[in-house]
Amino acid sequence: MSVVATDFGIDEALELLGIKETNKGTSTGSDYFSSGELITSYSPVDGALIAKVEGTSREDYEKVIGAAQKAFQFWRKKPAPQRGEIVRQFGEKLRELKAPLGKLVSYEMGKSYQEGLGEVQEMIDICDFAVGLSRQLHGLTMHSERPGHRMYEQYHPLGIVGIISAFNFPVAVWAWNTALAWICGDVCVWKPSEKTPLCGIACQNIAASVFKENDLPEGISCLINGDYQVGEYMTTDKRVPLISATGSIRMGKIVAQAVAARLGKSLLELGGNNAIIVTPEADIKMTVIGAVFGAVGTAGQRCTSTRRLIIHESIYDKVKAALIAAYQQLRIGNPLDENNHVGPLIDVDAVEMYEAALEKVVEEGGSLIVEGGVLKGEGYESGCYVKPAIAEAENSFEIVQHETFAPVLYLLKYKGEVENAIALQNGVVQGLSSAIMTNNLREAERFLSAAGSDCGIANVNIGTSGAEIGGAFGGEKETGGGRESGSDAWKVYMRRQTNTINYTTELPLAQGIKFDL
Repeated sequence: MSVVATDFGIDEALELLGIKETNKGTSTGSDYFSSGELITSYSPVDGALIAKVEGTSREDYEKVIGAAQKAFQFWRKKPAPQRGEIVRQFGEKLRELKAPLGKLVSYEMGKSYQEGLGEVQEMIDICDFAVGLSRQLHGLTMHSERPGHRMYEQYHPLGIVGIISAFNFPVAVWAWNTALAWICGDVCVWKPSEKTPLCGIACQNIAASVFKENDLPEGISCLINGDYQVGEYMTTDKRVPLISATGSIRMGKIVAQAVAARLGKSLLELGGNNAIIVTPEADIKMTVIGAVFGAVGTAGQRCTSTRRLIIHESIYDKVKAALIAAYQQLRIGNPLDENNHVGPLIDVDAVEMYEAALEKVVEEGGSLIVEGGVLKGEGYESGCYVKPAIAEAENSFEIVQHETFAPVLYLLKYKGEVENAIALQNGVVQGLSSAIMTNNLREAERFLSAAGSDCGIANVNIGTSGAEIGGAFGGEKETGGGRESGSDAWKVYMRRQTNTINYTTELPLAQGIKFDL
C-alpha cells in the first residue's frame, strides 16, 4: 500500500492509526499480506489519492479462514466476562483514537467531521453495551413434565461471523456486529466497502494491538478487502455460519440466496425509504430541524435518511416555506470544516444517480421547489459536491418508490385523518425507519399501533435518523428483517440449545409413552 500525503492532518491521523505501506489490506491481525488486485481509495473531499490497497485473493482468503478457525477453537472457551474485558480494552483504545479515526472516516467517506466523531462514538457505545452483556448471556429454565428432570436453554457461539459493510458507515456497523460477536465467543472476518478500505485497516490495527497486548490469537479479527467477488468467498462458504451484510436491496437479495442455498444464516440491513408524517398538531420548528438533518445529514447517504415528508394539507404551505428557508442556510463544502453542514457524495457515480433522480421526478410530473445541481469551482474539485434538493411529488411516482442515496427530499400531501398518512408511509417496499411529528397523543399511538407504521423503527417527535445503541436496529419488508446493536440482537450471533437433565434412576419418556424392555 502506498500512502500519499494529504492536507487537513490526514498524514498525522494515518500515523496514529498505524497505517503504513506494509498494511496491504488482508490481515489476520498484525500480519498483513495480499496478492489480489489493487483497490484505489480517493477522497471525495478533494479528489486526492489517499492510498492504493492490495485486495484479497482466493489464496489469501483461505489463509484468513484458517486463522479464524484456529482462533475460534481458543476464543469460544474463554468465559464470556473475560471476552467482555477484551472488548472493554478495545473500547478504551477507540476513546484514545477517536479524533484521528473520526477524521479518517470524514476524509475517506465524506461525512462531516462531527458525524465522523459520532460514528466512532457509536463504536465506543456498543463496546460499553457489549461489556455489560458479557455477564448476561442468559437462557431460560423451564419445568419438565417428567419427575426428577430439569430443562433449560443455553446459547453457544456460532463460529466465524462474516461481516460485509457499506461505505456510508465505514466503521460503526462493523463494530455493532463485532463487539456482540466477540462477547458471544465468535470470531469475525470483515470485508469493508472497497470505497473505504483504509477505515477497515485502521480498525483492524486497533483490534490487533489489543489482542497482542493480551497474548490472544490474531485470527479473532480478520480483514479482507476487495469487490463483490471477495464478498462471495464468504457468502458461499459453509465454514462461515452467519453472514451480516449491509447494503442495497439488490445486494441483499443476492447474499440471501447464496447463504440460504447452503442453509446458512444471514443478517440483512438493506435499503430504506424513510418518511416523516407531519400532522396539523406538529411543532413546526422541531419538524424542520428533524427533517433537514434527516434529509441532508451525511449528504443523504444514511440508510435512515429522510426521503419523504408526508404533510397534512392544512399546514403544507407553512411547512414548505419553512423548509425552503432552512435549505437556504445550508453550507456545503469540506466536511472537515465544522462550519459546513453538508459534505460530498461518495463518488461521481453517486452524483450521476442524484442527477438522474432529479430528472426523473420532473419527468413523472413533480416539481423542484429547491433546485439541486452539481457544485463546481474552488473547493469542489472532486466533482462530488451537490446541492440538497426538495421536490413536490406523489407517493406513486416510480422514483419516489426507490431509494436514492443522495440529499433529495420528496414532499407529499395528505388529507383527512392520520391513517391516510400512515398508508402513504407504508406504501413502499422498504421498511426501515419512520417518524411522526404531532402533539396529539391519539395520533402518536395510532402510528405506533399494530395498524400503524410497518417499519422496524418508529419515532415520535424525532426524525428518522440517529438510532441509539440500546435499541435493536433494523427494518422489515425488503429492508431485510435483520436486527443489530442493542436489545437481544446478541442472539443472532449464537446457536440455541435445549438441555434436559435426568437426575433420577428411572427413564420416563415424554408424553407418557411406554417402552418397556
